[in-house]
Amino acid sequence: MTFSLEKFKALIKNRTVRIIAVCVLALLLLLAAYRVFVGGKSEKKSAGYTPTAQEERLLTLLTGIEGVRNATVMITEAEGVAVGVVIIFDGDDGFLTRMRITDVAATALNIERTSVVVYPAEA
Repeated sequence: MTFSLEKFKALIKNRTVRIIAVCVLALLLLLAAYRVFVGGKSEKKSAGYTPTAQEERLLTLLTGIEGVRNATVMITEAEGVAVGVVIIFDGDDGFLTRMRITDVAATALNIERTSVVVYPAEA
């Protein structure tokens, strides 16, 4: 069975074939858009990073603070000593909550409060 250019042109002229082709292309486009905008969200949290024991302990302290439901902690170190921390939290985004988070992290790590950066998680 050979498929020539003339047979292909005759097939394309068929209205039903064109409608089916457009529907298939639209479905493929919707599937691609879903994977880009919705399907990749779960991969964000599992980026292959394993928190250190110190980060886990700080996380336990932070989730005990009123207004903090969950948090992500990253401690930066220089020569084995904590020099800074980034905290992203879920919960009440208010001045008091941020101050509590900053105070707990700075005290627990024995660093300056200016070395603690606190951000609310995206909604």
